[in-house]
Amino acid sequence: MALVLDGKAAAAEIKANLARRVTRLRNEGYAVGLGTLLVGQDAGSLKYVAGKHRDCAEIGIDSIREDLPETSTFDDIAAAVERLNNSPKCTGYIVQLPLPQGIDSNRIIEMVDPAKDADGMHPYNLGQLVLHTNGDSRYPLPCTPRGVIDLMERGGIDLDGKHVVVLGRGVTIGRTIGLLLTNRGVDATVTLCHTHTHNLHDIMRSADVIVAAVGKAHFVKPEDVSPHAVLMDVGVSRVYDEAAGRWRVQGDVDPACHEVCAAYSPNPGGVGPMTRAMLLRNVVEMAERRAGICD
Repeated sequence: MALVLDGKAAAAEIKANLARRVTRLRNEGYAVGLGTLLVGQDAGSLKYVAGKHRDCAEIGIDSIREDLPETSTFDDIAAAVERLNNSPKCTGYIVQLPLPQGIDSNRIIEMVDPAKDADGMHPYNLGQLVLHTNGDSRYPLPCTPRGVIDLMERGGIDLDGKHVVVLGRGVTIGRTIGLLLTNRGVDATVTLCHTHTHNLHDIMRSADVIVAAVGKAHFVKPEDVSPHAVLMDVGVSRVYDEAAGRWRVQGDVDPACHEVCAAYSPNPGGVGPMTRAMLLRNVVEMAERRAGICD
Protein backbone atom coordinates (compact mmCIF):
# COMPACT_ATOMS: atom_id res chain seq x y z
CA MET A 1 0.00 0.00 0.00
CA ALA A 2 1.35 3.42 -1.00
CA LEU A 3 2.30 5.99 1.63
CA VAL A 4 -0.09 8.96 1.58
CA LEU A 5 1.72 12.29 2.10
CA ASP A 6 -0.99 14.17 3.97
CA GLY A 7 -0.49 17.91 3.41
CA LYS A 8 -3.32 18.88 5.74
CA ALA A 9 -1.80 17.05 8.70
CA ALA A 10 1.70 18.37 7.95
CA ALA A 11 0.42 21.94 7.59
CA ALA A 12 -1.34 21.67 10.95
CA GLU A 13 1.95 20.67 12.60
CA ILE A 14 3.74 23.58 10.94
CA LYS A 15 1.08 26.06 12.02
CA ALA A 16 1.26 24.86 15.63
CA ASN A 17 5.01 25.49 15.61
CA LEU A 18 4.58 28.90 13.97
CA ALA A 19 1.93 29.92 16.51
CA ARG A 20 4.45 29.36 19.31
CA ARG A 21 7.06 31.41 17.47
CA VAL A 22 4.59 34.25 16.85
CA THR A 23 3.76 34.30 20.56
CA ARG A 24 7.45 34.58 21.39
CA LEU A 25 7.90 37.46 18.95
CA ARG A 26 4.93 39.33 20.36
CA ASN A 27 6.11 38.78 23.92
CA GLU A 28 9.42 40.39 22.94
CA GLY A 29 7.64 43.36 21.39
CA TYR A 30 7.82 42.53 17.69
CA ALA A 31 4.87 42.85 15.31
CA VAL A 32 4.09 40.04 12.85
CA GLY A 33 1.77 40.98 9.98
CA LEU A 34 0.91 39.55 6.56
CA GLY A 35 -0.31 41.98 3.92
CA THR A 36 -2.26 41.26 0.76
CA LEU A 37 -2.76 43.48 -2.25
CA LEU A 38 -5.88 42.50 -4.19
CA VAL A 39 -7.09 44.39 -7.25
CA GLY A 40 -10.59 43.64 -8.53
CA GLN A 41 -13.13 40.95 -7.69
CA ASP A 42 -11.78 37.80 -9.36
CA ALA A 43 -13.57 34.94 -7.60
CA GLY A 44 -10.49 32.72 -7.34
CA SER A 45 -8.35 35.56 -6.03
CA LEU A 46 -10.96 36.57 -3.46
CA LYS A 47 -11.09 33.00 -2.16
CA TYR A 48 -7.32 32.67 -2.06
CA VAL A 49 -6.81 35.94 -0.17
CA ALA A 50 -9.59 35.14 2.29
CA GLY A 51 -7.86 31.83 3.02
CA LYS A 52 -4.60 33.63 3.74
CA HIS A 53 -6.27 35.85 6.32
CA ARG A 54 -7.98 32.88 7.97
CA ASP A 55 -4.56 31.26 8.27
CA CYS A 56 -3.21 34.43 9.87
CA ALA A 57 -5.98 34.47 12.46
CA GLU A 58 -5.30 30.82 13.25
CA ILE A 59 -1.70 31.41 14.34
CA GLY A 60 -1.91 35.00 15.61
CA ILE A 61 -0.48 36.96 12.66
CA ASP A 62 -2.03 40.37 11.98
CA SER A 63 -3.79 40.84 8.63
CA ILE A 64 -3.16 43.96 6.56
CA ARG A 65 -5.35 44.34 3.46
CA GLU A 66 -5.04 46.59 0.44
CA ASP A 67 -8.17 46.00 -1.67
CA LEU A 68 -8.41 48.11 -4.84
CA PRO A 69 -11.12 48.33 -7.52
CA GLU A 70 -10.76 46.73 -10.95
CA THR A 71 -10.45 50.22 -12.46
CA SER A 72 -7.24 50.98 -10.54
CA THR A 73 -4.38 52.41 -12.59
CA PHE A 74 -0.76 51.34 -12.52
CA ASP A 75 0.00 54.33 -10.29
CA ASP A 76 -2.81 53.35 -7.89
CA ILE A 77 -1.37 49.86 -7.51
CA ALA A 78 2.18 51.14 -7.21
CA ALA A 79 1.06 53.47 -4.41
CA ALA A 80 -0.47 50.51 -2.54
CA VAL A 81 2.81 48.58 -2.90
CA GLU A 82 4.65 51.56 -1.45
CA ARG A 83 2.28 51.72 1.51
CA LEU A 84 2.94 48.06 2.30
CA ASN A 85 6.68 48.54 1.84
CA ASN A 86 6.63 51.37 4.38
CA SER A 87 4.16 49.92 6.89
CA PRO A 88 5.88 48.91 10.16
CA LYS A 89 2.93 46.57 10.86
CA CYS A 90 3.50 44.61 7.65
CA THR A 91 6.25 42.01 8.01
CA GLY A 92 5.68 40.52 4.56
CA TYR A 93 3.04 40.62 1.84
CA ILE A 94 1.81 39.22 -1.45
CA VAL A 95 0.56 40.89 -4.61
CA GLN A 96 -2.34 38.70 -5.69
CA LEU A 97 -2.22 37.80 -9.38
CA PRO A 98 -3.61 38.22 -11.92
CA LEU A 99 -3.70 42.00 -12.00
CA PRO A 100 -6.18 43.73 -14.33
CA GLN A 101 -5.55 43.62 -18.06
CA GLY A 102 -3.03 46.23 -19.16
CA ILE A 103 -1.13 46.31 -15.86
CA ASP A 104 2.49 45.12 -16.09
CA SER A 105 2.62 42.54 -13.27
CA ASN A 106 6.38 42.16 -13.47
CA ARG A 107 6.95 45.87 -12.92
CA ILE A 108 4.66 45.79 -9.89
CA ILE A 109 6.40 42.74 -8.40
CA GLU A 110 9.78 44.41 -8.88
CA MET A 111 8.56 47.30 -6.69
CA VAL A 112 8.03 44.96 -3.71
CA ASP A 113 10.66 45.30 -0.98
CA PRO A 114 12.57 41.98 -1.31
CA ALA A 115 12.74 41.76 2.49
CA LYS A 116 8.92 41.72 2.54
CA ASP A 117 8.45 39.28 -0.34
CA ALA A 118 6.27 36.66 1.37
CA ASP A 119 5.99 34.53 -1.79
CA GLY A 120 9.74 34.34 -2.27
CA MET A 121 9.26 35.21 -5.94
CA HIS A 122 10.89 38.65 -6.18
CA PRO A 123 13.69 38.65 -8.81
CA TYR A 124 16.24 39.57 -6.12
CA ASN A 125 15.26 36.62 -3.93
CA LEU A 126 15.19 34.24 -6.89
CA GLY A 127 18.69 35.47 -7.72
CA GLN A 128 19.82 34.69 -4.18
CA LEU A 129 18.36 31.21 -4.57
CA VAL A 130 20.48 30.71 -7.69
CA LEU A 131 23.64 31.99 -5.99
CA HIS A 132 23.48 29.98 -2.77
CA THR A 133 23.74 26.22 -3.13
CA ASN A 134 23.96 25.67 0.62
CA GLY A 135 20.30 26.54 1.27
CA ASP A 136 20.94 30.06 2.62
CA SER A 137 18.02 30.88 4.93
CA ARG A 138 18.47 34.66 4.98
CA TYR A 139 16.04 35.11 2.09
CA PRO A 140 12.39 34.05 1.63
CA LEU A 141 12.03 30.89 -0.43
CA PRO A 142 9.36 30.07 -3.06
CA CYS A 143 6.41 28.62 -1.17
CA THR A 144 5.24 25.75 -3.37
CA PRO A 145 8.68 24.18 -4.05
CA ARG A 146 9.54 24.52 -0.38
CA GLY A 147 6.26 22.87 0.56
CA VAL A 148 6.80 19.96 -1.83
CA ILE A 149 10.22 19.18 -0.38
CA ASP A 150 9.10 19.65 3.24
CA LEU A 151 6.18 17.26 2.72
CA MET A 152 8.46 14.56 1.32
CA GLU A 153 10.98 14.99 4.13
CA ARG A 154 8.22 14.69 6.73
CA GLY A 155 7.21 11.46 5.05
CA GLY A 156 10.71 10.06 5.56
CA ILE A 157 11.62 10.25 1.87
CA ASP A 158 15.38 10.62 1.39
CA LEU A 159 16.12 12.68 -1.74
CA ASP A 160 19.90 12.27 -1.64
CA GLY A 161 20.98 11.15 -5.11
CA LYS A 162 17.42 10.47 -6.24
CA HIS A 163 16.25 11.22 -9.78
CA VAL A 164 13.47 13.81 -9.63
CA VAL A 165 11.51 14.47 -12.81
CA VAL A 166 9.73 17.84 -12.83
CA LEU A 167 6.87 18.24 -15.29
CA GLY A 168 6.27 21.88 -16.26
CA ARG A 169 8.54 24.92 -16.53
CA GLY A 170 6.40 27.64 -14.93
CA VAL A 171 8.15 30.00 -12.53
CA THR A 172 5.92 29.10 -9.56
CA ILE A 173 7.47 25.64 -9.29
CA GLY A 174 8.93 24.15 -12.46
CA ARG A 175 11.78 26.63 -12.86
CA THR A 176 12.45 27.01 -9.13
CA ILE A 177 12.10 23.63 -7.45
CA GLY A 178 15.22 22.29 -9.15
CA LEU A 179 17.28 24.94 -7.38
CA LEU A 180 16.03 23.75 -3.98
CA LEU A 181 16.31 20.07 -4.84
CA THR A 182 19.95 20.44 -5.87
CA ASN A 183 20.99 22.38 -2.75
CA ARG A 184 23.63 20.70 -0.63
CA GLY A 185 21.84 18.71 2.04
CA VAL A 186 19.04 17.72 -0.37
CA ASP A 187 21.29 16.59 -3.22
CA ALA A 188 18.74 15.28 -5.72
CA THR A 189 19.37 15.02 -9.46
CA VAL A 190 16.73 16.87 -11.46
CA THR A 191 15.34 16.50 -14.98
CA LEU A 192 13.05 19.38 -16.03
CA CYS A 193 10.52 18.34 -18.68
CA HIS A 194 8.13 20.38 -20.81
CA THR A 195 6.05 20.21 -23.98
CA HIS A 196 9.11 19.77 -26.23
CA THR A 197 10.74 17.02 -24.17
CA HIS A 198 11.35 13.86 -26.21
CA ASN A 199 10.60 10.42 -24.76
CA LEU A 200 8.73 11.99 -21.86
CA HIS A 201 6.99 8.81 -20.79
CA ASP A 202 10.28 6.90 -20.69
CA ILE A 203 11.80 9.68 -18.56
CA MET A 204 8.87 9.56 -16.14
CA ARG A 205 9.20 5.81 -15.86
CA SER A 206 12.86 6.24 -14.83
CA ALA A 207 12.04 8.69 -12.02
CA ASP A 208 12.35 8.11 -8.30
CA VAL A 209 10.13 11.17 -7.81
CA ILE A 210 7.72 12.88 -10.20
CA VAL A 211 6.70 16.46 -9.45
CA ALA A 212 3.70 17.02 -11.72
CA ALA A 213 2.96 20.72 -12.34
CA VAL A 214 1.51 20.95 -15.84
CA GLY A 215 -2.12 21.78 -15.02
CA LYS A 216 -3.53 18.95 -17.14
CA ALA A 217 -5.96 16.68 -15.34
CA HIS A 218 -4.68 13.10 -14.92
CA PHE A 219 -1.69 13.69 -17.19
CA VAL A 220 0.46 11.14 -15.35
CA LYS A 221 -0.86 7.62 -15.99
CA PRO A 222 -0.07 4.30 -14.23
CA GLU A 223 2.08 3.17 -17.14
CA ASP A 224 4.33 6.24 -16.55
CA VAL A 225 5.12 5.27 -12.95
CA SER A 226 7.66 2.84 -11.52
CA PRO A 227 6.70 0.84 -8.41
CA HIS A 228 9.24 2.73 -6.24
CA ALA A 229 8.19 6.22 -7.41
CA VAL A 230 6.96 9.10 -5.24
CA LEU A 231 4.28 11.21 -6.94
CA MET A 232 3.94 14.88 -5.93
CA ASP A 233 0.74 16.16 -7.52
CA VAL A 234 0.98 19.95 -7.82
CA GLY A 235 -1.07 20.90 -10.89
CA VAL A 236 -4.71 21.93 -10.51
CA SER A 237 -7.44 21.69 -13.13
CA ARG A 238 -11.16 22.33 -12.83
CA VAL A 239 -13.08 19.69 -14.73
CA TYR A 240 -16.85 19.65 -15.16
CA ASP A 241 -18.45 16.53 -13.67
CA GLU A 242 -21.46 15.77 -15.88
CA ALA A 243 -22.93 13.25 -13.45
CA ALA A 244 -22.73 15.59 -10.44
CA GLY A 245 -23.52 18.71 -12.45
CA ARG A 246 -20.65 20.74 -11.00
CA TRP A 247 -16.97 21.57 -11.39
CA ARG A 248 -14.39 19.47 -9.55
CA VAL A 249 -10.72 20.08 -8.78
CA GLN A 250 -8.45 17.42 -10.25
CA GLY A 251 -4.70 17.00 -10.11
CA ASP A 252 -2.14 16.09 -12.73
CA VAL A 253 -1.81 12.52 -11.44
CA ASP A 254 -4.41 9.94 -12.40
CA PRO A 255 -5.74 8.40 -9.13
CA ALA A 256 -5.12 4.98 -10.67
CA CYS A 257 -1.39 5.70 -10.16
CA HIS A 258 -1.91 5.47 -6.40
CA GLU A 259 -2.22 1.71 -6.74
CA VAL A 260 1.18 1.28 -8.39
CA CYS A 261 3.50 3.85 -6.74
CA ALA A 262 5.38 3.91 -3.43
CA ALA A 263 4.02 7.22 -2.12
CA TYR A 264 1.88 10.13 -3.30
CA SER A 265 0.45 13.48 -2.29
CA PRO A 266 -3.34 13.70 -2.74
CA ASN A 267 -4.81 16.57 -4.72
CA PRO A 268 -6.54 18.36 -3.13
CA GLY A 269 -5.14 17.93 0.37
CA GLY A 270 -1.45 17.52 -0.42
CA VAL A 271 0.77 20.30 -1.73
CA GLY A 272 -1.91 23.02 -1.52
CA PRO A 273 -2.03 23.20 2.31
CA MET A 274 1.77 23.09 2.38
CA THR A 275 2.04 26.10 0.06
CA ARG A 276 -0.15 28.11 2.43
CA ALA A 277 1.87 26.95 5.43
CA MET A 278 5.13 27.95 3.74
CA LEU A 279 3.80 31.47 3.14
CA LEU A 280 3.17 31.78 6.88
CA ARG A 281 6.62 30.34 7.61
CA ASN A 282 8.22 32.95 5.35
CA VAL A 283 6.46 35.75 7.24
CA VAL A 284 7.43 34.40 10.66
CA GLU A 285 11.03 33.92 9.53
CA MET A 286 11.10 37.50 8.23
CA ALA A 287 9.98 38.73 11.64
CA GLU A 288 12.58 36.56 13.37
CA ARG A 289 15.36 37.85 11.13
CA ARG A 290 14.32 41.41 11.89
CA ALA A 291 14.28 40.62 15.61
CA GLY A 292 17.59 38.75 15.51
CA ILE A 293 15.92 35.56 16.73
CA CYS A 294 16.94 32.12 15.46
CA ASP A 295 14.33 29.37 15.88
